[in-house]
Amino acid sequence: MARKQEAFPNAETDIEITSKIADTAQTRAPAYRLAFADDEFLCRDELRGMRMHLEMLKPEMVMAERGIESTVVMFGGARIPDPVNKSNARTETLSNLSKYYAEARKFARLVTTKSMESYGHHDVIVTGGGPGVMEAGNRGAAEAGGSSIALNIVLPFEQAPNEYCTPELCFNFHYFATRKIHFLIRAKAITAFPGGFGTFDELFEALTLIQTKRMKRVPILLFGEEFWRSVINWEVLADAGTIGADDLELFQFVETADQAMKILNEWDED
Repeated sequence: MARKQEAFPNAETDIEITSKIADTAQTRAPAYRLAFADDEFLCRDELRGMRMHLEMLKPEMVMAERGIESTVVMFGGARIPDPVNKSNARTETLSNLSKYYAEARKFARLVTTKSMESYGHHDVIVTGGGPGVMEAGNRGAAEAGGSSIALNIVLPFEQAPNEYCTPELCFNFHYFATRKIHFLIRAKAITAFPGGFGTFDELFEALTLIQTKRMKRVPILLFGEEFWRSVINWEVLADAGTIGADDLELFQFVETADQAMKILNEWDED
């Protein structure tokens, strides 16, 4: 049976056709470019909303096609070294924090091993795709023989994703806002390892969404109680009344991957 001819050629066909037309003053003019194949046009300020929409849609479509239904999020510092390189750390504190690289790597390996029981549809590790704790997360997933997601972002001083990201699930973002949505929209659990401004930003975004009930409550596990208590006086916030006493129950401290897995395995989703 003959295939019914479409009423209109698809976009890829049109791009191919226009690439072969005669080279004239008219065809070289920016106005002649197909709107969806015109980078200069798409980067105009007026198209910001469209670009954000595309950044939402592309990862959504790819992950849906892969059947990914839930994720386990790993936030953490890009500067925390692999223990084998801890002697090169810029500070003694960073050197000592290298143990959390090892725990992040083990945690991702354990989570991914469990995820593979669902053929990688549930509990897929997602990181920011960079070095440090993010690298450890993608690395652990790869060591388990599974896939992991990387949500990279264009920065002036850090471009390439780490080598352990699954290439087919390695995305690049311009907007922090759309990247944050993809971190949390499928999150079944959130972990935060010691880190800097970016880690704090991501952690508090998640805490705020859960506190305000804009997001379903999920386990939030902070690796390294000593670190987190030294940089944030959580009790002072509660005593001051700027957060509720029950808000301190939105997260738990853990030290090891095994402790974290125990909490996740025992979590009552209801």
